[in-house]
Amino acid sequence: MTTKDNAARISQLIQEHEAEIGSQWIAQLEALMVRSSGSAKEQLRSHCQQFLAAFAAATRSGELENVEHRSWDEVRDLLAEISSSRAKSGSTPSETASFVFSLKQPLFGQLTAGFADDSAALASASWSVSSLLDKLGLYTIEVFQKAKDQIIVRQQQELLELSTPVVKLWNGILALPLIGTLDSARTQVVMENILQKIVDTGAEIAIIDITGVPMVDTLVAQHLMKTIAAARLMGADCIISGIRPQIAQTIVHLGVNLEDVVTKATLADAFLVALERTGASVTIHKKN
Repeated sequence: MTTKDNAARISQLIQEHEAEIGSQWIAQLEALMVRSSGSAKEQLRSHCQQFLAAFAAATRSGELENVEHRSWDEVRDLLAEISSSRAKSGSTPSETASFVFSLKQPLFGQLTAGFADDSAALASASWSVSSLLDKLGLYTIEVFQKAKDQIIVRQQQELLELSTPVVKLWNGILALPLIGTLDSARTQVVMENILQKIVDTGAEIAIIDITGVPMVDTLVAQHLMKTIAAARLMGADCIISGIRPQIAQTIVHLGVNLEDVVTKATLADAFLVALERTGASVTIHKKN
C-alpha cells in the first residue's frame, strides 16, 4: 500500500469515526482541566472539532510527511491561533503541545481497528500519524514560544515607559525622576518621553533627577548628555538633580564635562532654580 493510499484510508477512517475520536479526545483533555471554567471547556471542544475536521481534510492530499505543504495551511493557522491564545492566557508549552499529542491515543484506536487485516499497513499508518502529530506538536511549541517572546518584549517596553514618567511640576517645568540602571534601551525611552512632553506642554525647563540611579559611569553620563542635548534642540534647558557626593566624585574622575549644565543636590533645589528661570516664585504664608 502506497503512502497516498495510507493517507486516503486514514482520512476516511477519521471522517467515518470523527464523532467517536473527537469525544475520546475531548474527554482526555477535559480530564486535565479540572479547575477550568465552562467557557474554557466550550472553547476546547470547538478547537478540537475544528482541528479534527481540518486534519482529516489535510490528510487527503497524501502529504503526511510535509506539514509545510499548502494542504496543511488551515491546520497550521488553527494551531497558531490556539498556541498564541494559550500563551496569552498563561498556559505552559507542554500544556499547549499536549493538545496535539493527546490525539494519538484515540486515533491509534481507530487505526488498529481499521487496519486489522493488514499489520504492515497498520505499522506504516501508525508511524505516519505519530510522526505527523509530533511535527504539529513541535510547531505549536514554536508558535507558543514566539508569542511568549512577543509578550515579554511588550511587557518590558511597558515597564520601561512606566519607569520613566515625565511629571509636570509647574507651568513650563517638567521633572523626570530616574530610578534604577540607565542603559541604552531605557535612555531611548527617556529621550522619547521627555521630548514628547516638551512638545505637548511647551516646557522651558526639564529637571532630570538621578537620585534613584545607583551608579553613574561613563555610559550613563553619555546617555544623560544625549538626553540634555536632545531637549535643548527642542527649546528646553535641563537641570540635573540628585548629585550625591560619591556621584560628583565619579563624574569628576571620569572627566565628564558638565560645566554648561546646572546641577543640584536635590529635586527641591532644582525646582527653585527652575522657578527663577521661568520668572515664577513661591511664597510661603505662615499661619499665626
